[in-house]
Amino acid sequence: MTAELGHFALILAFAISIVQVIVPMIGAEKGWSDWMRFGTPAAIAQFALVGFAFAMLTIAFVTSDFSVWLVAVNSHSAKPMLYKVSGVWANHEGSMLLWITILTLFGATVAVWGGNLPPSLKARVLSVQSMIGAAFLAFILFTSNPFLRLAQPPFDGQGLNPLLQDPGLAFHPPFLYLGYVGLSMAFSFAVAALIEGKVDAAWARWVRPWTLAAWIFLTIGIGLGSWWAYYELGWGGWWFWDPVENASFMPWLMATALLHSAIVVEKRNALKSWTVLLAILAFSFSLIGTFIVRSGVITSVHAFANDPDRGVFILAILAVAIGGGLTLYAMRATQLRTHAVFALVSRESGLVLNNLLLSVAAAVVFVGTIWPLVAELVTGAKVSVGAPFFNIAFTPFMVILAMTLPIASVLPWKRSNLTRTMQPLWGIAALSVALGSAVWVMQTGGRMLAPVGLTLAFWVVIGAVADMAVRVKIGKAPISESLRRAGNLPRADWGKMFAHAGFGLAIFGISAIMAWEVEDIRTAAIGDSFPLQSYELRFDAVEGIRGPNYTAVRGEFTLLKNGVEVAVLHPEKRNYPVQSTPTTEAASDQSLLRDVYVVLGDQQSDGSWAVRSYVKPFTNWIWIGVAMLAFGGILSITDRRYRVAAAARKTRMTAVPAE
Repeated sequence: MTAELGHFALILAFAISIVQVIVPMIGAEKGWSDWMRFGTPAAIAQFALVGFAFAMLTIAFVTSDFSVWLVAVNSHSAKPMLYKVSGVWANHEGSMLLWITILTLFGATVAVWGGNLPPSLKARVLSVQSMIGAAFLAFILFTSNPFLRLAQPPFDGQGLNPLLQDPGLAFHPPFLYLGYVGLSMAFSFAVAALIEGKVDAAWARWVRPWTLAAWIFLTIGIGLGSWWAYYELGWGGWWFWDPVENASFMPWLMATALLHSAIVVEKRNALKSWTVLLAILAFSFSLIGTFIVRSGVITSVHAFANDPDRGVFILAILAVAIGGGLTLYAMRATQLRTHAVFALVSRESGLVLNNLLLSVAAAVVFVGTIWPLVAELVTGAKVSVGAPFFNIAFTPFMVILAMTLPIASVLPWKRSNLTRTMQPLWGIAALSVALGSAVWVMQTGGRMLAPVGLTLAFWVVIGAVADMAVRVKIGKAPISESLRRAGNLPRADWGKMFAHAGFGLAIFGISAIMAWEVEDIRTAAIGDSFPLQSYELRFDAVEGIRGPNYTAVRGEFTLLKNGVEVAVLHPEKRNYPVQSTPTTEAASDQSLLRDVYVVLGDQQSDGSWAVRSYVKPFTNWIWIGVAMLAFGGILSITDRRYRVAAAARKTRMTAVPAE
């Protein structure tokens, strides 16, 4: 009965979503308070029903109910419990159900905690959010039903793709979806504001926490995906510019621009039209990513489905959402004009430059991702756009962003004197250039990537710290006074420092690994030793082992430095009998300074084995930087101003003067 109950719950949720689209929107237009309030219980009921359906599908996977078609083709009784649970979303139908569950969760969150919103805005937001929910509920019910039954259930299931049988599957997709779908709230707020014809500082203050939450989840999701690819796939890379990787990266870039643009609306009541457009585009890129993953129009190792019917359905949703949003924007844009003025040298201008760089960078990634499809449609020729294009076309925008970030962060609002602003930064700039020059002199070879990357990283990190040091008057006031000032600073300011520093650390890790990575590919027999940069790697043994649902050949390598054992590494070649699929499990010895990464290949005809080994300097600094980015976002979203400012404003507006 679990499948039938889950299916029925989705049908009820679909019906409620349609009513939720209509009633609150009419209520907001007519000023009918009862109709506007209907959106709150409807949003909660939608989430409860979709969450119940998701729970029913999870039970089917956990209990290995192979009468459910989705379980039969994506699970197996011998799978560990972790992969039975994560297998729920390791397929197209289940992942779409997770997508809709998160979508309704965000709607219910606004319904419950949106009491400080004006009733008409809240009603319209919930109505727009339900439009998205209704579209995707229709998609899952009519094209991707996860609860289909089999008339003759198999004795056991077909199992899960071995590449997905990893703890990364339990965390990477949910966080990524929380980010993807979370941007729907920015879209709903933007469309609701366009319908009302009102965008002001209060609107920006309401929309920023939702965008920031989505940005945090998306940051964590992208970081987890990169780390998962690094240790799981056996090729030692952390980013491949794969179309589906790009599909998550584009909305992240747009969400980053949106967060910074909303600051200008909140502080200076400027850039209102641009901010609304960014809110529409950020979620639009999420929908484009959904289309890329689900339609099969672009080949990717991450793609879930290759179904033209599903692709056409998603394309229709995408056309209505993006086309409708942009059409409404075109109709209302003239009402969003602002009379706020600011000088060329000001924080507003710095944030505009930030927006332009991030938006153009997202456009570059979009063109590179979609170009193979366009070229094939126009010329019939298959074109491949790989990492060289993205590295050349994308990197300059990030370099300029890193160069200007510390300066733009310390500029005052409205107008500034650049000479005065740069006074505390000249020393940091000189030290950064000196550090990069020292690296250039000391390194062997002529690659400029490491010196330039290190210079930019130091400039961004120390610039972020220096900004806070100036604000708390380090060195210019007693320590007690500086500590008092630091304690009184808003959490959002500390969040900004950590996020910017995290960006700098990520630049450092990326530059170091790309410039200084050492790779060794050879065949080796048991007992052989060979040099690996400043290390020696000894091939000690190969043995057969058995896992819970696989067999494997495991190698044993001893890592030595100056004859002293550093680590013992055990790379594996696994075979999953159910799927008859081999996988490669790399082994690595990790530290803050470097990773030594070993992959065991196939056995050769002479009895030796193919072995790939790498020394990857400062790799973990990439993920330390990503973690700091996310931590900065978390600090910012806990700033109490997000919780009380809008409520205080509402209280002031509704206060009745004493007679």
